[in-house]
Amino acid sequence: MEKRKVALITGVTGQDGSYLAELLLEKGYDVHGTIRRSSVDFRERIAHLEGKPNFHLHYADLGDSMSIIGVIAKVKPTEIYNLAAQSHVQVSFDSPEFTADVDATGVLRVLEAVRLLGLTETCRIYQASTSELYGKVEEVPQNENTPFHPYSPYAVAKQYGFWIVKEYREAYNMFCCSGILFNHESERRGETFVTRKITLAAARIKQGKQDKLYLGNLGSLRDWGYAKDYVECMWLILQNEKPEDFVIATGIQHSVREFCYHAFKRVGIELEFHGEGIDEKGIDKATGNVLVEVSPDFFRPTDVVNLWGDPTKAKAKLGWNPNKTSFEELVNIMVDNDMAKVAAEDASQKVRTNLAEYLEKGIVK
Repeated sequence: MEKRKVALITGVTGQDGSYLAELLLEKGYDVHGTIRRSSVDFRERIAHLEGKPNFHLHYADLGDSMSIIGVIAKVKPTEIYNLAAQSHVQVSFDSPEFTADVDATGVLRVLEAVRLLGLTETCRIYQASTSELYGKVEEVPQNENTPFHPYSPYAVAKQYGFWIVKEYREAYNMFCCSGILFNHESERRGETFVTRKITLAAARIKQGKQDKLYLGNLGSLRDWGYAKDYVECMWLILQNEKPEDFVIATGIQHSVREFCYHAFKRVGIELEFHGEGIDEKGIDKATGNVLVEVSPDFFRPTDVVNLWGDPTKAKAKLGWNPNKTSFEELVNIMVDNDMAKVAAEDASQKVRTNLAEYLEKGIVK
């Protein structure tokens, strides 16, 4: 008899959730996702999945334990992927209490729901942890044994999530694990995140829709991977023989400056960087125009500057390939998507403008 495959994904409307839903549907799962009630529709990343017979959505919120218990009791998942979170580091400084409630206590609500419903023997749980746990890093690169030094309210909340998963694993013999994800991007990344901000700006500047891009620390170092590759590792973690925590990273590090350079290069603009710190500028080599500047508005109260993951354990134990998509390929995918997006927005605006003119002149009634 074929093993029952039922997955519940919290945060299914996000970048990772949408890719994971696609992957699990391809693998024959019944996929259930939680969404929060809102008067605004934020489901564009999963719109193409709605209507599929094995894809189901439920209203629930990590801030509401009763809704979490209700959904888990109804679905009886064999795997839970807890991807829902307040995931923006800068926002966590502005909304620390909300971040703590969702990113810390929200994890506890999921674990406790599984325990209370008597599903500890049949349900495996994946917790989306983060490289921000390492924060003010104590060694590079960072692996599963590197000490944590969280350096933001987001990271502190996520550290509670990491340790409560470990506690439930040891106290109740639950199959629950954390994937310590380093920065992972894609064309579905939110527009407030620095990578998407850069690729959109490159597209808009190329198409004459924006004059300049303002960023924070250009020297910040990150280990950037492709989100579509990383969700495969999430799945592999829950297929492992025993519950363990894994670093999910590429093992290769780049600066924000490098990301800018490759993004603009993709649209045919070669940048040269001059100056240091707050005075550094990215200049178009062909025209001499300043296209990138540093703004103090984008510096954080405490800033993490050197994240670099070591995926050796995931490669060895799970057989995962962290370098399926190269850094340059990732940047190109994102830029190409945003070039098309900006062009489409421009075409749509022209249609609206022409229609308004026709209506004004009485050509169209």
